[in-house]
Amino acid sequence: MVLLLRNPIYTQLPVINMRKITKDAIRAFREHRKFKRGNTVVEVCESKLFAELKLHGNAIARSGVFDGLMISSAGWNTVTTKERLNGFDEVEIYQKDFTWYLNGHEWNGAWVDIGTWNLLNKYPNKTYNYSKHCLD
Repeated sequence: MVLLLRNPIYTQLPVINMRKITKDAIRAFREHRKFKRGNTVVEVCESKLFAELKLHGNAIARSGVFDGLMISSAGWNTVTTKERLNGFDEVEIYQKDFTWYLNGHEWNGAWVDIGTWNLLNKYPNKTYNYSKHCLD
């Protein structure tokens, strides 16, 4: 047992490495720059006021200069979708028993405003209204 505890494999904390494509796509999205690599695309409007992150042609994140970050699974609850969305600092998605959780709250994958969604921790008796993108 002592030998196992001294082995660095058992004493180091797990390190989660984000894929390079995700890092590059998130950076381009934040800077409102066009990006395309494999199945991941960042589209930016001509005025550069609005950016959209797409995976396999489906929008999974949107942001505008005057808007906050909005995300969606676009109906595809896949490992790749989760990995791309987890590239955002303010997003933590995990899965338990086939249910996705966004920042500790059950999430059905519909479009959410992350700034409003994060208020659920501050106001635990509220629920997120998907149709209005606000707390009820």
